[in-house]
Amino acid sequence: MDRYSKTRDLLQAEPKKWLITGVAGFIGSNLLESLLKLDQLVVGIDNFSTGNPDNLAEVRELLSVQQWNKFAFIEGDIRNLPDCQRGCQGADFVLHHAALGSVPRSIEDPIANNDNNVTGTLNMLVAARDQKVKRMIYAASSSTYGDHPGLPKIEEQIGRPLSPYAVSKYVNELYADLFARTYRLETVGLRYFNVFGARQDPKGAYAAVIPKWIAAMIKGEPVYINGTGETSRDFCYVENVVQMNLLAATSVLQDNVNQVYNTALNRSTSLNELFFMLRERLLPHYPHLENCQPVHREFRTGDVLHSQADISKAEHLLGYSPTHTIDLGLDAALGWYIREHSMNNSHR
Repeated sequence: MDRYSKTRDLLQAEPKKWLITGVAGFIGSNLLESLLKLDQLVVGIDNFSTGNPDNLAEVRELLSVQQWNKFAFIEGDIRNLPDCQRGCQGADFVLHHAALGSVPRSIEDPIANNDNNVTGTLNMLVAARDQKVKRMIYAASSSTYGDHPGLPKIEEQIGRPLSPYAVSKYVNELYADLFARTYRLETVGLRYFNVFGARQDPKGAYAAVIPKWIAAMIKGEPVYINGTGETSRDFCYVENVVQMNLLAATSVLQDNVNQVYNTALNRSTSLNELFFMLRERLLPHYPHLENCQPVHREFRTGDVLHSQADISKAEHLLGYSPTHTIDLGLDAALGWYIREHSMNNSHR
C-alpha cells in the first residue's frame, strides 16, 4: 500500500481536527471536500474577498449530512489576529491557503498583497503557536524561484523575486523557518506550481490560464497567449495538492518537517501545447472550435519564461506519488467546467 493510502486509512481510523484558511477558495474547498470525506473535523475561515460561497455549497452537495455536520465555518479575516486565534483553537493541523493571489494583482497593489500574504501569514503563525497547533502547512509558491534559470527547479536554489507576490511568498517561508527555530512550531511549505481543477474561478482579470481559456473557448471569445506560446509551466491537478497537504501534515519523521517542498509533476507543458490539449477535449462538445486559434500578445511583466519542478524531495521524504498527470487532470476537471458554463448561462 502506498504512503497516501496508508495516511488516509490512519486518518479515518483516528480523526483529527483541521483548520483550513481560505476554505471557500479553489484549493481550500477541495481540501475541505477531501477531509470531510475522510470523516475529519474541520474548521474553515474565509472573508470571501476571493473565495466563493458557491464552492462551499457545492461541497455540501457532494457529502452526506453526517460528513457536512463535522464542518464549522468562521467568516473571518487572517489580517485580524483574533479570528486566527479562534480558528486555531483545538486544531491539530492548520492548512493555510488564504492569500491574495496573482502576480499582476500584486504589481498593481503591492500594499494589499503584503497585508494579506505577509501580515496574514504572520498572524496565522502567531495563532498556531499560541494555540499549540501541532503543525502548520502553508501554501508557498513557485514564484519564489524568480529569475533563477535552472530547470527543473530545486528547492534549495532560488533567484531574485520578479513581483511583490513572489516577495510575499518568500517572506512566508522565512517567517515559517524562524517560527520553527524560535518557537518550535512545526511548519511545512508547499511550493505550488500551476494548480488547476474543479472550482477554479474562470472569471476576472486574475483568473488562472486553464479555467480562463476554457471559458473563452466555450463562449467563442479570443484566447490570448502572452508571448510566443513557448512559455512553459508545470501544471498540477488539485488532487495531487490534496495528497501533498495530507502527507505533509501527518508525516511522523522529524527530518520531513520544517521543510519546503515542490508540489507539481516535473513535467513541462508549453502554452501552445496547452491550447491544443484544451481545444481537443472541448471540440466534441463545441463544434465552433474547429478553426479556433490563439491570439498572441505581449509577454506579461513579472512572469517567468519556464517553470518545471524537481519533485524528488517530496517523493523521497513524504512518499508523494502524483495520481494525475496533466492529461488525466484535464479529463477529470473538464466536466465541471462544462457544467459550470451551462449553469451560468441558464442563470442569465
